[in-house]
Amino acid sequence: MKFTRKAIANWKGTGMEGKGTISSQSTTLENTQYSFKTRFEEGVGTNPEELLAAAHSGCFTMQLSFLLSELGYVPEDLNTEAKVTFEDGTITLIHLELNGKIGGISEEEFQQTAQKAKEICPVSKLLNTTITLSAQLNA
Repeated sequence: MKFTRKAIANWKGTGMEGKGTISSQSTTLENTQYSFKTRFEEGVGTNPEELLAAAHSGCFTMQLSFLLSELGYVPEDLNTEAKVTFEDGTITLIHLELNGKIGGISEEEFQQTAQKAKEICPVSKLLNTTITLSAQLNA
Protein backbone atom coordinates (compact mmCIF):
# COMPACT_ATOMS: atom_id res chain seq x y z
CA MET A 1 0.00 0.00 0.00
CA LYS A 2 1.32 3.42 -0.93
CA PHE A 3 -0.24 6.79 -0.29
CA THR A 4 0.74 10.40 0.32
CA ARG A 5 -0.67 12.74 2.94
CA LYS A 6 0.03 16.45 3.10
CA ALA A 7 -0.02 19.39 5.42
CA ILE A 8 0.71 23.04 4.73
CA ALA A 9 2.53 25.47 6.99
CA ASN A 10 2.44 29.20 6.37
CA TRP A 11 4.55 31.74 8.27
CA LYS A 12 4.60 35.54 8.18
CA GLY A 13 7.23 37.61 9.94
CA THR A 14 10.33 36.93 11.97
CA GLY A 15 10.90 33.81 14.06
CA MET A 16 10.16 35.58 17.35
CA GLU A 17 7.42 38.02 16.38
CA GLY A 18 5.91 36.22 13.40
CA LYS A 19 2.90 33.97 13.30
CA GLY A 20 1.93 30.98 11.27
CA THR A 21 -0.81 28.52 10.50
CA ILE A 22 -0.83 24.80 9.82
CA SER A 23 -3.51 23.03 7.79
CA SER A 24 -3.87 19.32 7.11
CA GLN A 25 -5.32 17.48 4.15
CA SER A 26 -8.13 16.06 6.30
CA THR A 27 -8.93 19.60 7.55
CA THR A 28 -8.63 18.39 11.16
CA LEU A 29 -6.08 21.16 11.34
CA GLU A 30 -7.33 24.14 9.40
CA ASN A 31 -5.37 27.34 9.71
CA THR A 32 -4.36 26.22 13.22
CA GLN A 33 -2.14 28.92 14.66
CA TYR A 34 1.40 28.49 15.85
CA SER A 35 4.05 30.96 16.92
CA PHE A 36 7.21 31.41 18.97
CA LYS A 37 4.99 31.68 22.04
CA THR A 38 3.10 28.41 21.38
CA ARG A 39 6.37 26.61 20.71
CA PHE A 40 8.69 27.90 23.41
CA GLU A 41 6.31 29.31 26.03
CA GLU A 42 2.56 28.84 26.50
CA GLY A 43 -0.33 30.02 24.41
CA VAL A 44 -3.26 29.05 22.25
CA GLY A 45 -2.08 27.15 19.21
CA THR A 46 0.11 24.22 18.38
CA ASN A 47 3.80 23.54 17.72
CA PRO A 48 5.89 21.01 15.80
CA GLU A 49 6.84 19.02 18.91
CA GLU A 50 3.21 18.65 20.02
CA LEU A 51 2.23 17.52 16.53
CA LEU A 52 5.10 15.02 16.51
CA ALA A 53 3.95 13.69 19.91
CA ALA A 54 0.40 13.29 18.56
CA ALA A 55 1.63 11.53 15.42
CA HIS A 56 3.94 9.20 17.35
CA SER A 57 1.42 8.25 20.03
CA GLY A 58 -1.26 7.63 17.38
CA CYS A 59 1.00 5.61 15.09
CA PHE A 60 2.48 3.51 17.90
CA THR A 61 -0.92 2.76 19.43
CA MET A 62 -2.43 1.72 16.10
CA GLN A 63 0.64 -0.41 15.29
CA LEU A 64 0.31 -2.14 18.67
CA SER A 65 -3.36 -2.81 17.97
CA PHE A 66 -2.46 -4.48 14.66
CA LEU A 67 0.20 -6.65 16.32
CA LEU A 68 -2.12 -7.68 19.13
CA SER A 69 -4.84 -8.57 16.62
CA GLU A 70 -2.36 -10.75 14.70
CA LEU A 71 -1.74 -12.63 17.97
CA GLY A 72 -5.48 -13.16 18.50
CA TYR A 73 -6.07 -10.45 21.10
CA VAL A 74 -8.65 -7.68 20.97
CA PRO A 75 -7.42 -4.65 22.89
CA GLU A 76 -10.10 -3.29 25.19
CA ASP A 77 -8.24 -0.02 25.76
CA LEU A 78 -4.84 1.31 24.68
CA ASN A 79 -3.77 4.74 25.87
CA THR A 80 -0.38 6.17 24.94
CA GLU A 81 1.14 9.47 25.98
CA ALA A 82 4.15 10.64 23.98
CA LYS A 83 6.47 13.17 25.59
CA VAL A 84 8.80 14.94 23.18
CA THR A 85 11.84 16.57 24.77
CA PHE A 86 13.33 19.55 22.91
CA GLU A 87 16.75 20.64 24.14
CA ASP A 88 19.11 23.23 22.67
CA GLY A 89 17.61 23.09 19.18
CA THR A 90 17.31 19.28 19.03
CA ILE A 91 14.66 16.72 19.85
CA THR A 92 16.64 14.61 22.30
CA LEU A 93 14.03 12.13 23.52
CA ILE A 94 10.56 10.82 22.83
CA HIS A 95 9.13 8.81 25.70
CA LEU A 96 6.04 6.70 25.06
CA GLU A 97 3.95 5.88 28.10
CA LEU A 98 1.44 3.11 27.38
CA ASN A 99 -1.46 1.88 29.47
CA GLY A 100 -3.30 -1.08 27.99
CA LYS A 101 -6.16 -3.36 28.85
CA ILE A 102 -6.08 -6.61 26.88
CA GLY A 103 -7.86 -9.70 28.14
CA GLY A 104 -5.89 -12.95 28.29
CA ILE A 105 -2.42 -11.63 27.45
CA SER A 106 0.56 -12.34 29.71
CA GLU A 107 2.76 -9.52 31.01
CA GLU A 108 5.72 -10.92 29.04
CA GLU A 109 3.81 -11.11 25.74
CA PHE A 110 2.38 -7.62 26.30
CA GLN A 111 5.85 -6.17 26.95
CA GLN A 112 7.37 -7.94 23.92
CA THR A 113 4.54 -6.85 21.64
CA ALA A 114 4.67 -3.24 22.84
CA GLN A 115 8.46 -3.18 22.29
CA LYS A 116 8.01 -4.53 18.76
CA ALA A 117 5.34 -1.90 18.03
CA LYS A 118 7.73 0.83 19.22
CA GLU A 119 10.44 -0.46 16.87
CA ILE A 120 8.33 -0.94 13.73
CA CYS A 121 5.82 1.90 13.90
CA PRO A 122 6.46 4.13 10.85
CA VAL A 123 6.86 7.28 12.96
CA SER A 124 9.43 5.54 15.17
CA LYS A 125 11.39 4.66 12.03
CA LEU A 126 11.03 8.19 10.66
CA LEU A 127 14.33 9.38 12.10
CA ASN A 128 16.09 6.99 9.71
CA THR A 129 14.25 8.17 6.63
CA THR A 130 15.20 10.17 3.57
CA ILE A 131 14.18 13.80 3.71
CA THR A 132 13.79 15.64 0.44
CA LEU A 133 13.07 19.28 -0.29
CA SER A 134 11.66 21.24 -3.20
CA ALA A 135 12.03 24.98 -2.65
CA GLN A 136 10.74 27.79 -4.79
CA LEU A 137 11.13 31.49 -4.08
CA ASN A 138 8.24 33.56 -5.35
CA ALA A 139 8.69 37.28 -5.85
